[in-house]
Amino acid sequence: MDHGPAAVVPTSRLARAVAAAAPQLIGSVSSIIGLSVEVCGLPGAVGDLIAIEGGDDGMTVAEVVAVTPRSLRCMPLGPVHGLRVGMAARATGSPLTVPAGPQLLGRVLDGLGRPMDGKGPLGGEGMTRVPVSATAPDALARARVDTPVGLGVTALDTLVTVGRGQRIGLFAGSGVGKSSLLSMVARGTDAEVSVIALIGERGREVREFLEDDLGPEGLARSVVVVATSDQPAMVRLRAAFVATRIAEDLRSRGSHAVLMMDSLTRVAMAQREIGLSVGEPPATRGYPPSTFSMLAQLLERAGTDEHGSVTGIYTVLVDGDDHNEPIADAARSILDGHVVLTRDLAVAGHYPAIDVLGSISRVATRVTTPEQRGLALKLRKVLAARRRAQDLLDVGAYAPGSNALVDAAVANSAAIDGFLQQSVDQAIPAEQSWSALAALVTRMGVQ
Repeated sequence: MDHGPAAVVPTSRLARAVAAAAPQLIGSVSSIIGLSVEVCGLPGAVGDLIAIEGGDDGMTVAEVVAVTPRSLRCMPLGPVHGLRVGMAARATGSPLTVPAGPQLLGRVLDGLGRPMDGKGPLGGEGMTRVPVSATAPDALARARVDTPVGLGVTALDTLVTVGRGQRIGLFAGSGVGKSSLLSMVARGTDAEVSVIALIGERGREVREFLEDDLGPEGLARSVVVVATSDQPAMVRLRAAFVATRIAEDLRSRGSHAVLMMDSLTRVAMAQREIGLSVGEPPATRGYPPSTFSMLAQLLERAGTDEHGSVTGIYTVLVDGDDHNEPIADAARSILDGHVVLTRDLAVAGHYPAIDVLGSISRVATRVTTPEQRGLALKLRKVLAARRRAQDLLDVGAYAPGSNALVDAAVANSAAIDGFLQQSVDQAIPAEQSWSALAALVTRMGVQ
C-alpha cells in the first residue's frame, strides 16, 4: 500500500508547527519609576523599540534610552497607565521608522509619523519607510548658502535676509508672537515645500493653525507633524526628529524645503524629562548634558547637500525674557542667525515685534546684492540713531539739526514703523519689500 502522499502531511504540519513555535526571547518589566520603565532579560541597544504586553491599550511600545549590564531603561511612546512589574516584554529588533515620500504633502502626522487627519493610511508609489536616526551632511559635502529664501515678511526679507539651507531661530518670551510670525512665514514663503513641526503646543491651537493660519493652499504643499503638550516626553522628542527626517528625505529628492519647528525649547524640555528620568545628573537650570548634545545633533541635520536644501526656522521660548538662558544661548551658538522679538514692541502694538537691531542673519551678506546691503545698512543706521536718542526725544530735550540720522528718523518715524509692521494675514513678496525699502531710504535722504 502506498502511503507516500499521506506521509507528507504530518511532515508539513510539523514544519509549520516548528516555525510557529520558534524560540522567542522574552524579558519582563522589572520596575516603573516616574516616566521610565526598566526591562530585564533582553538584549538591546539605544534606540531599539521594545514591545510591552500590557497597559491600557493592550500593547505599549517603548524606546531604549539607556543600557546597563542587567537591564534596559526605556521611555514609553504612550501612557504608562496600566503597566506593572512582571509584564512580558519583547525586543522588536528595529528602531523607529517613519514614512517618507512626496505623497506626505498635505498630510498631518502625529509625533511618531502616523496619520491623524482622517484621510486614510499612507501609501502610494514612491512611499518608503526610513529610520528616524540619520547623520548630518558632511561638512565638506554641504553646498554653500548663496540663494535667498523669500519668507513673505518684509522686516525679515530685507533686514534679516535668510538663505536657502540656513538655520535661524525666532527668540522671544511667551505671548510675544513667535507662533504668529511662524504662521506668516508658513503662508508667505516661496519655498517649494514646507515641513511644520508643532511640538509641545496647546491642543486647541493645532486646528486653528491648520485651518486659519496655514489654510488649504498652504497645507497642500506642507507636511505637518503634531505632538501636543500632553503627549509623553519621548513622543515630543521624537516628533522633532520625525519632522527633520521627512525634510531630509525631501532634500534627497532634490527639493528645497523649509523646516519650521515650534518650539525648540519644548524639545529640549522633553529631553530634560527623559534624561532626569534615567538618572542623568542635572546641570544648568536642571538640563542634563544630553540636552545640549541633542540640540547640536538635531540642528546640524538641516542645511544643504549635493541634492537640495533644508532651511530650518526654529522658535525658541526664552525663560523669563532672559535671552541668555541655557537653551537660548546653546541654540544661538549653533544657528546661523537669530531673530529677536521683544515684549516692548508687542505691547505697543508693533507686529511682528521684531527687534531689527538685535537680530542678525549670518549669511545675509552672501545672499544679497551690494545695493540691497547698502539699503539695509542705511535703515539700520537710522534705527540705531533713533534708539540712542530715544530718551532725549521722550523728554523733548533733542535739538533738531544736531544729528542728521536722528532728524531723518523723527521726520519719517511713521513711514519707518509702517515699513516694519505687517498684518498677520498679509504675505509680501521679497521683491516688493526691497522696492519699498528703496523708496523709504530715498524719502529719508540718508547718504
